[in-house]
Amino acid sequence: MRASRHFAAPLMLIGALVGASGAAEPEPEKLGSVQRFIGEWAGTASGESGEGSVTRTYRWVMNGRFIHETNISRYPPQEKNKAGEVHEHWGVFSYDKARKLIVLRQFHVEGFVNTYRQATEPAVAESLVFDSESFENFSNAWKARETYKFLSADEFIETFELAPPGKPYQVYSRNQLRRVSR
Repeated sequence: MRASRHFAAPLMLIGALVGASGAAEPEPEKLGSVQRFIGEWAGTASGESGEGSVTRTYRWVMNGRFIHETNISRYPPQEKNKAGEVHEHWGVFSYDKARKLIVLRQFHVEGFVNTYRQATEPAVAESLVFDSESFENFSNAWKARETYKFLSADEFIETFELAPPGKPYQVYSRNQLRRVSR
């Protein structure tokens, strides 16, 4: 009994420090429509780079103010892509209070940074659409669109489309992901 009292004060101090370190409650009312992504995902990738696999993680960061996405898509050598390819990108979902909408910024291994704004109402449960606002290191005359169609709470299809200047959107890639863990 005496030993447990001996450890109680240090454990309370550790608990207080961890609590003060920034593990704040997420802001679900602001990022409500994208918090469903939180967790680990894996699936298939297809498109201009060929057929491959994709792994992805979404997690709360910075006191629950943002959702951070990490993505790795692997395309083995194949007829459509002789050398194969590994594509990485990071994404950050944030809430723009002035516009009252969710913004997605993606940082790609090729050096592109894409900024998207939420194009669908948060109440639309079966899909989310984000349209491009701007690009870094790429022509702003182009347009891009990310569409997430939810098949269930644990599965979604992501379609990435590009539109050259003055032309309609064309599918560049399509990923189908299933939740591995929360």
